Amino acid sequence: MKINLEILSASYLFGEKEIENLNTKELVPAMILRRRLTRASKLIIELMSNVDFKEGRIIYGTSSGELLATSNILNAILKNDILSPTDFQNSVYNTAVSYASILFKNTSEILTISSGEQTSLKVLKVGAIKALDEDEILLVCCETLNINNIEEVNYCIDFLESAVALKVKISKEKATINFENMQNNAYPKAIEHILHIAKNFKNDKKNIIEVEI
Repeated sequence: MKINLEILSASYLFGEKEIENLNTKELVPAMILRRRLTRASKLIIELMSNVDFKEGRIIYGTSSGELLATSNILNAILKNDILSPTDFQNSVYNTAVSYASILFKNTSEILTISSGEQTSLKVLKVGAIKALDEDEILLVCCETLNINNIEEVNYCIDFLESAVALKVKISKEKATINFENMQNNAYPKAIEHILHIAKNFKNDKKNIIEVEI
């Protein structure tokens, strides 16, 4: 089965350690919410603003999840310290999109997918099936890997923070973007399929991708 998606809008962010110059203060004026946000939450909110998506279904993908909150919990256990309630709350995989939905009052379905290096491909496939309902859907992937001592296990990723979003809908038109010559030597493989689409997005033409289910 093959399903074609039109990419209505695309945005991506990346940084070697941390992505700078985010508009979090303007996008999240309430300090009580802003102070709780994880790095991934800030990136997702930024991307949703960039692609103008605040209400609707979201398919979110992350391979590593909230790595900083998780590492904080593990370090606290190792040192026999008291666990931070905020870290515990923020350690679940859907933290980032949950905060974004609270901010934008989005009550639509959210599905979180974690499938290792195949995460963004699975997000794309699930999104294509969901798009058969003929509504606009947000496909978004994020990895935030900048934690203490990450260099001890990271030998191949140049950008420790990376996030990408596509606003899509179903299409009957022929594909204009494909996965031929997809190259990725610097980003987490968990985001590479959707990142490839975003990097090939053109504002002045139709952007259609064929997704094989």
